[in-house]
Amino acid sequence: MQNTQQVKLESGLQSGKTTITELTIRKPLTGDLRGVKLVDFIELDIDSLAKVLPRIATPAIAEHEVFNLDLIDLSEITKVIASFLSETSNSATTESQPE
Repeated sequence: MQNTQQVKLESGLQSGKTTITELTIRKPLTGDLRGVKLVDFIELDIDSLAKVLPRIATPAIAEHEVFNLDLIDLSEITKVIASFLSETSNSATTESQPE
């Protein structure tokens, strides 16, 4: 299981004087989800994503910058995060099945 994935941003993201064209998204750890309802994060709620994405993205972005992402870029980022969540549930299902 891969712990990071790269996302090329179609529109880019203005962060200060820099335009970010690519983000590396790391699989969230438990501590990255502080202050976020797990159900909201699993449902990819935009407010929850805005809190967590700055904690798991490189280069660093601010919470308010998440709200400036183009919808296509946000969609690609949510696909990556969803893949991390589905890998976790798939491996948990596999491990809990009786032999």
